[in-house]
Amino acid sequence: MTTATTLEWNAHLRDQLDFHYRHMFLPRLEGLTDDEYLWEPVPDCWSIRPRGTCTSPAPIGVGPMQRDDAPDEPDPAPVTTIAWRIAHITVECLAMRTASHFGGPPAHYETWEYAATAGEGLAGLDTAYAAWTAGVESLGEEGLTRPVGPAEGHFAEFPYADLVLHINRELIHHGAEICLLRDLYAHRTTTEEHR
Repeated sequence: MTTATTLEWNAHLRDQLDFHYRHMFLPRLEGLTDDEYLWEPVPDCWSIRPRGTCTSPAPIGVGPMQRDDAPDEPDPAPVTTIAWRIAHITVECLAMRTASHFGGPPAHYETWEYAATAGEGLAGLDTAYAAWTAGVESLGEEGLTRPVGPAEGHFAEFPYADLVLHINRELIHHGAEICLLRDLYAHRTTTEEHR
């Protein structure tokens, strides 16, 4: 019988996210086309766009593509494309945290080179996911109880377990949003197809 004192919490936290990522999220992204990746279900969506064509007040990124952004949180928040959401998960949720906490390569949303295609976006997501989960595993059991530190602002005094749970929630809820966008794309009307 497993008790609370013999549970391997690190493995449980990783398994929670990995089950979602590998069995519920990635299978739903099989066959993702570039049209779906960049599809805008409503006017004024935020997306990934060729440099100089963003419609938001403060686009970010280096290279040929930029991501729509603003200096403050717009109210109401804009609807975002699959491309935008994959970029958010890849950069803010995973790559920046891996850089801050586990010695990963420098990463920041303002200086990220955003992916122009679905294939590039998904490959970047997989790379960032693998690095984050390896970092979480490296914490071991004891590391989950250490304070996160100043790299995380409001999480500074919280244990790493809280940050890991936060990232799990982020990936699960943004993953569900992406899957819903795929459903909407598959059921769009003929009129929408010709926009």
